[in-house]
Amino acid sequence: MKKYIVLSGVMSFLPSIAFAQDAFSLLAVVQSLMDIAVPLIIGAAVIFFLYGLMKYIMSVGEDKETGKQIMIWGIIALFVMVSVWGLVNVLSNTTGIGGAAAPTTIPTLIP
Repeated sequence: MKKYIVLSGVMSFLPSIAFAQDAFSLLAVVQSLMDIAVPLIIGAAVIFFLYGLMKYIMSVGEDKETGKQIMIWGIIALFVMVSVWGLVNVLSNTTGIGGAAAPTTIPTLIP
């Protein structure tokens, strides 16, 4: 496994040696993937919470406890994701490494 990590690290610098695309285009691809992934993951956490809410409302007894646990974990997941997103945003704005490209609103899905 270590061999593959080193090999992929070395191969990531080969385009710059061949005067091909630079690392900024690779970073742009990663950034665009992250711009797509963040709203999808937050949306999945909301759906997970709503599934737990539905399970809690529709069930009785021990199944009700399962729904309650799903809702709690959904809220925890949402809290952690939004907190980390906000912390990264604050740190990037404070240190000045975020520049003007730092997001100013929470990403949303467009239906």
